[in-house]
Parts: sequence; C-alpha cells; structure tokens
Amino acid sequence: MHVLDRIERKILLNASRKKVWDALTNAEQFGKWFGVALEGKTFVEGQIIEAPITYPGYEHVVWKASIEKILPQTLFAFRWHPFAVDKNVDYDKETPTLVEFTIEDHAPGILLRVVESGFNAVPEARRQKAFKMNSRGWDEQMGNIENYLKK
Repeated sequence: MHVLDRIERKILLNASRKKVWDALTNAEQFGKWFGVALEGKTFVEGQIIEAPITYPGYEHVVWKASIEKILPQTLFAFRWHPFAVDKNVDYDKETPTLVEFTIEDHAPGILLRVVESGFNAVPEARRQKAFKMNSRGWDEQMGNIENYLKK
C-alpha cells in the first residue's frame, strides 16, 4: 500500500500570536498540551531534547526531538522518529521525519499549520503504522493546543 510522505493539519486558533507562539516554543507549555514532561526544559535550536511522555498508555516512551529551527513568531521545527514506541527498537538508526509548525495571522485569530514530512524514509515495515498513528495523533494535538489556549 502506498503511504503519502506528509501529514498536514491546520487549525484557526482564537488567541494572540504571542500566546500561540509561547504554547509552541516554551518547552514547559508545549509539554502540557502535547503530553510530554518538559518541566525545567528549554527548546534550543540544534539541540536534542528528551523527556518522558505523559500520555496515558505511553508513559514508558521517551519523547526525543532534535530542534531544527526556531524563527521567532513564525516557524518552529523539529525532527523525531514517528510512533517510536517500542523500547526494543533503536530508532536512531532511522531517518527522522521533520515536523514544522507555522503560524500566521488570519483574522480573527491565528492559523496554526503543522506539517510532518519524510515518511518515505521510515522503514517500510513500520511506515504505514507510523503514518496512520501520527495522522490520528496530529488531529488530537490540534484539539489539545486549542483547548490549552482556552485556559
């Protein structure tokens, strides 16, 4: 079965650009809505960040991301291994996907877009499952950030 190489989601958020940006790039805030224990951590371009996932059923998984780019109030990008949940697999041998969050003004709020690309480089044995799980995951995460920003 052919799997597309990218997942794209967007949502219109009723919040200020700064508030959306902070929810994305302040590691502690990101962790609260994304489901990762990032208390006391900071996103730094060019660095790898690791923290336990707090999402029920996945607490055994360590979220690991390489922060690629932080363009203030515009783009936040990281690389990771999609659906890397089996502790017996060394995902570091695989090519990670690229996750890019972009924000733009879109009256009356902010349009948040997330694109995860590079699934064609994921080993074929797990590509379809990773794509499917992350497609579902991004749907959920768009709702999570929306709910977080309502607080």
